Amino acid sequence: MDFKKHSMALLISSLLTPFIALTAAAETLPAGVTLAKDQHLVRANDAEAATLDPAKAEGMPEMHILRDLFEGLVIQDRDGNIKPGVAESWETKDNKTFVFHLRKDAKWSNGDPVTANDFVYAIRRAVDPKLASPNVWYLKLTKIKNVADVAQGNKPIEDLGVSAVDKYTVKFELDSKVPYFVAMTGHTSMMPVHKATLENSDKPWSDPKQFVGNGAFVLDKWVVNERIELKKNPQYWDSSNTHLTQVTYIPFENQNASINRYAAGEVDITSDVPTSLAPQLKEKYKNAYTAVPLLCTYYYAFNTTRPPFNDARVRKAVSYSIMRDVITNGVTQVGNLPAYTFVHKYTSGFEATQPAYSKWTQKERDQKAQELLKEAGYDAANPLSFQLLYNTSESNKSIAVAIASMLKGNLGANVDLENQEWKSYLVSRRQGDFDVMRASWCGDYNEASTFLSLLRSGTSGNFARYSNEKYDSVMNNALSATNEQARQGLYDQAEQFLAEDMPIAPIYYYMQARLVRPSVGGFAKNNVEGRIYSKDLYIKE
Repeated sequence: MDFKKHSMALLISSLLTPFIALTAAAETLPAGVTLAKDQHLVRANDAEAATLDPAKAEGMPEMHILRDLFEGLVIQDRDGNIKPGVAESWETKDNKTFVFHLRKDAKWSNGDPVTANDFVYAIRRAVDPKLASPNVWYLKLTKIKNVADVAQGNKPIEDLGVSAVDKYTVKFELDSKVPYFVAMTGHTSMMPVHKATLENSDKPWSDPKQFVGNGAFVLDKWVVNERIELKKNPQYWDSSNTHLTQVTYIPFENQNASINRYAAGEVDITSDVPTSLAPQLKEKYKNAYTAVPLLCTYYYAFNTTRPPFNDARVRKAVSYSIMRDVITNGVTQVGNLPAYTFVHKYTSGFEATQPAYSKWTQKERDQKAQELLKEAGYDAANPLSFQLLYNTSESNKSIAVAIASMLKGNLGANVDLENQEWKSYLVSRRQGDFDVMRASWCGDYNEASTFLSLLRSGTSGNFARYSNEKYDSVMNNALSATNEQARQGLYDQAEQFLAEDMPIAPIYYYMQARLVRPSVGGFAKNNVEGRIYSKDLYIKE
């Protein structure tokens, strides 16, 4: 799969250049393409969006929509390469101070200009402890000056290292060098928000009459649990190259329903395909079935703070008993790759040392798992029993059923499956109300730290509640290392800690399968971060 490595190499090399000055290059229509008169796209979403506040969004259902409604300093092209968003150029001489120059034709949907102060206000708001944004952990990774102290209330918000040099120039000062900082600014938590709207509206995120965004589309209607409708934003700076006039997002926690709506001609792009239907859908919809590589890892998180998974031996026993090749080849069937490390196999610049158990036969893993479980005090008279939480999805259910069967067969474990819809699931994982939980993580930027930083002590995305001072130390050293080789070596040490402590059980690296109607043009097939901007799509005649 050399094309994946090629795309990643392009991305990371562009981010390591000390001086960067870019100009926007619009995605052009291929020669011979004729646009249909009706430019209305219907996209299936994984679940009902929990919020459309960029600072508070924490899941993919929200982020898909927010990339249409808002635009950050940078965005990505169809191959995942960084390109100008609101910023038309940027530069850094030391990877510690970054200056972004905003385009003067960027406007809010109400006609106001998008200014440097809009970014300063938005980022200060996201870091402010009063907001309690679930993305503060991510913003700490950016190393913006004083971000940790401001987030903890130890310093005033004005001390945050982001400032408006003038109306159209934003400057970031970092506490340490972050060579991939430019890519990090594309995250939803760093998108601008309209200050006057937030301060004078009671429903700025859900009421179309109050909503103000700076993306290619604006909120037109939100019927909860039914659909979110967006319409083209004529104030968007690249509106002339945005061909869709309307985008509708329909939430589907049951992917079979999504497929049925596709077959009826009511959905143009599904967000997934049910694992059980993958082979027949691939055959039935040859021109629509699309499998795209994604920088995402599917894993199970163990609640390390309560029995039985406060015992590493139990965590290892469960992880060893998961037959990853059976999951990828027999359950998901879309080309996913078995995973034994948290960091995705094709993450740019990093190749993890594979843990010892990855090289064992499944028989050897099963035998070791049985020994560990017996050491931990579990046997036929005292079987391991626990609850496995997953959010509503046919794929998640199929995987959970298969793994529960594997654990019953090898360990005699009694696994109680608990299915929750997306919003309830978010609450449960945030509160630690689970024994084992299905999770996935998609890289916010193409570097190993986007995965490994998640498991540092106290991080809000650390669903396993894992805490290891040595792991934290290695990660802190890695994030402050200026030598690339040294940093990658420290990341490798971190992976070895995870293999030994097993706070999570990596299961597979993603290939995202979807049905994309052949009449839809511009679909990104080489963007490993899975970012689909509706502004790049169009309906062919």
